[in-house]
Amino acid sequence: MTTSAQVPPQFEAVRDVDEQIFWVGGPAFVPFVLTGLPFFVLGLLWGAMDFGLVHGVMHDPKGHTTVRYVVPFMLIHLTPFWIGTLNIVRLVLVHRNTCYAVSNKRLMLRTGFWGIDFKALDYDRISNLEVDVGPVENMWGVGTIVAHTGGDNSKTVREQFVAIEHPYEVFKRIKEVSVNVKTDWNYPNALRPEENAGYRTRYTGTR
Repeated sequence: MTTSAQVPPQFEAVRDVDEQIFWVGGPAFVPFVLTGLPFFVLGLLWGAMDFGLVHGVMHDPKGHTTVRYVVPFMLIHLTPFWIGTLNIVRLVLVHRNTCYAVSNKRLMLRTGFWGIDFKALDYDRISNLEVDVGPVENMWGVGTIVAHTGGDNSKTVREQFVAIEHPYEVFKRIKEVSVNVKTDWNYPNALRPEENAGYRTRYTGTR
């Protein structure tokens, strides 16, 4: 965990004056980049099929006259291959700009390719949290935290802390802060104490 005094300059630009940062982390490089692997593999298979078709046309004595028409078409038809490859390149370049933070007000996500983009997710918008640890992430000792929110037009929006270390500890910290903050926000302003010690009541099941 970290304190507001240890906030990296990446988040200092968007942090509120009275905002305290409890945790800051970034994705592990290999698992983060490999999130683009499924689409990349699909692109490779697509490209292999197209290459086989072009190869067959070029070695067909009757097909030489159509090569100049087939090749431009195949370059366009290889779109899944180009997208899958470029997505891997994008993830490699985006990794160094990707960082996540948990504060006493919100979750923050920093990323970017050409520029730097920030996303802020207030706790009252979080409808569900889950931890997802896939086989690759498990090998590297990391995991992904997924926050489900209610977006525009009641559509569900997913925000993710991808391939972070100690995902279960971070998950529990987010849940704890979320409950405390939501409880504090729902408390009448006139009765709200100067400091919130956290939600400490316990349900006993008695009437």
